[in-house]
Amino acid sequence: METAEVAHKIDSADLLLFIGLLLLTIFTIWFFKFKSIRFIHETGLAIVYGCVIGLIVKYMTKREAQSSTATIPWTDKNLTNIINVEVNGKNYSYVYSRTMNQCPETLLTNAELAKLTFNPELFFNILLPPIIFHAGYSLKKRHFFRNIGSILTFAFFGTLISALVVGAVTYCAVLIINSDELNMNFVDCLLFGAIVSATDPVTVLAVFKELKVDVNLDALLFGESVLNDAVAIVLVGSIKKYQQTTDSTFDSVAFFSSLGSFIGVFFGSFAIGAAMAICTALTFKFTKIGDFPVLECAIFFLMSWSSFLLAEAVGFTGIVAVLFCGIAQAHYTYQNLSDESKIRTKQLFELLNFLAENFIFSYMGVSMFTFEHHQFQPIFIIGAFIALALSRALNVYPLSFLLNLGRKRKIPRNMQNMMMFAGLRGAIAFTLAIRETCSKGEQMMFTTTLLIVFMTVWMLGGGTTAMLTLLKIRVGVEDDDEQHQMTSENYDQQASLPSATGGQKYADSAWMFKNWYKFDKLMLKPILTHAGPPLTSTCPRCCLPFARCLTSPRAYADANDNESDCGFILDDPAATAVRTSQHGSIETTATSAVDPPSTTAVTSQPPQVTSSSSSASNFAAKPNA
Repeated sequence: METAEVAHKIDSADLLLFIGLLLLTIFTIWFFKFKSIRFIHETGLAIVYGCVIGLIVKYMTKREAQSSTATIPWTDKNLTNIINVEVNGKNYSYVYSRTMNQCPETLLTNAELAKLTFNPELFFNILLPPIIFHAGYSLKKRHFFRNIGSILTFAFFGTLISALVVGAVTYCAVLIINSDELNMNFVDCLLFGAIVSATDPVTVLAVFKELKVDVNLDALLFGESVLNDAVAIVLVGSIKKYQQTTDSTFDSVAFFSSLGSFIGVFFGSFAIGAAMAICTALTFKFTKIGDFPVLECAIFFLMSWSSFLLAEAVGFTGIVAVLFCGIAQAHYTYQNLSDESKIRTKQLFELLNFLAENFIFSYMGVSMFTFEHHQFQPIFIIGAFIALALSRALNVYPLSFLLNLGRKRKIPRNMQNMMMFAGLRGAIAFTLAIRETCSKGEQMMFTTTLLIVFMTVWMLGGGTTAMLTLLKIRVGVEDDDEQHQMTSENYDQQASLPSATGGQKYADSAWMFKNWYKFDKLMLKPILTHAGPPLTSTCPRCCLPFARCLTSPRAYADANDNESDCGFILDDPAATAVRTSQHGSIETTATSAVDPPSTTAVTSQPPQVTSSSSSASNFAAKPNA
């Protein structure tokens, strides 16, 4: 039996082992970046090093954990919480917690392996929130909302298609295996499909960022992966609720109850995340806590994390809440932060995201050897890989075809092929799978999920650069360098007017979000931030007292929302890109995307336009600085 001091030393050594693993990964990443090596991503390296460490620990440790069983008769109704047990002539005292282990058969037999195995809730409650929040906080809102319709389609309908296809194919594999030990039905396979439908193309997106791949492709993949994770997590919860309320037979009442749970949990989590961001934005707007950047960053961090904890406490999904909290914090609260806190918060969550993500991938490699209850079923594993490829194809190509019927800027075939290739699985799928590993079927799903993550990260992630070259997708594209995507007709029109720039690239902004952004610019941003125009100029007269209380003094000094990306959606390209008056006057605007905060480029001087008509003075320059 170990003393407290010995156990403390062992725990410290185990944590030191993982820190050393992260340091080794970081130094290797630096070397690869220095040498411009892209055949493997940092997450793939973390998995490789984790596998090496897990292999060493598994076969280098020989000491077995001692286990003893003591039977205590339930005769004393006043049984205390302290139980004294004699083992090998020694007396030990144990605290009786009156709880039972739900999975006693999965207890590890090797003491060192048990030390290297963390509670699955650690990943879900501690490591995932900063990863998801950073995804929302670093979101490029302009490109995201330009493609919002397509992103929502891929995230919701694509995830459902993927879960159904994977569930159906893997259920066929289960029928072929025909094992009584697995005891899996179609709902169990559907749960596995929901788990592995959570895409995580972090490797591909990192290459995209480094090579500056087309911003629309980057926005589609990034937006899909962010919302897809949230949808997959809620879907897993709904399927588990269905499992608890019915047996293997179909129950329509349980089905619609789970469907209602899916909708309620998703939108309830969304409301909590948005509400927490609104509270944070108002706090920073009406206080001068920005004079103390450390306190400001601390409040920002704690309020953001609270959205996750609050959602989990009331029975919703914290991941969805913290995602939308991050998006709203970037859109509103970020504008109220001091300059120093803006830099600190971005760097803080970027660092937390990097460390948490690499820790999870490192632990994946370690768990391949430290988890002693793997269930390798070749038929199920092969069926799962076939199902993933088939589900991704049925997700990308049919939905892209339907979306292209309504998109002004089509999703070309080479982009569709790249989206098909980029269906990697990662941290979310692993975290969902490791939470339930009691039965043989759950252990088989966990083992298969690990193999799926390994193979997709190593093979698909490592082949991203070669695939970009093969598909002839342009690289080195700046955010606003999209003139090549205009149709020839529009290009000829722009070419005939060299003073007119931009404009056309905003033509495919969704009409519903133009209305939303108009409301956001005129109402929400003046309420939640210091941005203009002041509410006193946009609200009805009956609301003037309320408007004066909420309007920031800075809004009167700057009636235009200079740090907003609203113009990106609101500007009608037909009206702002090239406008010719009846007397030949031309109006032009120039914009530039920097996000966050989104800013609009300054027109240094109005274009010189000559006209024989006296109405040439009607020319209007629109400086948006």
